Amino acid sequence: MEAVAVIVALIFAVLVALAVIATVRTVRAVKRGVDRTVHQARRTVEDTRLKARQFAQPGPAGEVAQLRLSLRTSMRATQDALHAAAPEDPSLSEALALFQRLSAHGHELDDELRRLETEPDKARIAARLPELRERTARVKDSADSLRFAAQDRARRFAEDDLETLSGQIRMEAGALRHWSDEGLDEAPGTGTASGAGAGGASGAAGASGAAGAPGAGAPAGERPEPRAITGRDRDRDAWRSPGYSWQKTSRPESAG
Repeated sequence: MEAVAVIVALIFAVLVALAVIATVRTVRAVKRGVDRTVHQARRTVEDTRLKARQFAQPGPAGEVAQLRLSLRTSMRATQDALHAAAPEDPSLSEALALFQRLSAHGHELDDELRRLETEPDKARIAARLPELRERTARVKDSADSLRFAAQDRARRFAEDDLETLSGQIRMEAGALRHWSDEGLDEAPGTGTASGAGAGGASGAAGASGAAGAPGAGAPAGERPEPRAITGRDRDRDAWRSPGYSWQKTSRPESAG
């Protein structure tokens, strides 16, 4: 009884531990989902506010909002493109490292632009705009360059793979359509294939006719020797056999 009690206690402890682990993992997954949703909501709200500010406040304040919006859009698109292609293309690891360094400059620039949004001195904003406009263009051009290169690389790989696959399919289709009787006429013990083609172009037609009706077209009292059955004949006629796998699947034999 004591051994049974110990075993039951161990099983209960294992079940409790598994339940705790599953609960912790579920809580973490839910927390990550909530954080992701909150981050996306904040990003959407910020982008909407910048679009409204861009049109509602013309002049330096509106241009600052436009710079922030273009910078954030370009950086986000490049980040999504690199993260989507990196698992399938390990060579993009260096591009990801460069983008991380570029992101540091982008965040710093975005913080400066955000501080200028609350700057009451319009003259100071106008004085800072040329420098900020140039920095934004440089960061944006670098991000766009990485994104375009990653997209072109993925598209080229897809085109190369499709071309290779199309060539293989063309070769396989040609092999499937190769129903020449050259291999069928090479029966074991009957000599080489050159003897089968001695009749010229009409010999092939005569051979096919002889296969369908033995002795057809031969003089009375003379019947040609039956052609030996090769492995290709058996493969070609395998679908007529009752034991063919598709017939077993689609048309099973009746119990009677």
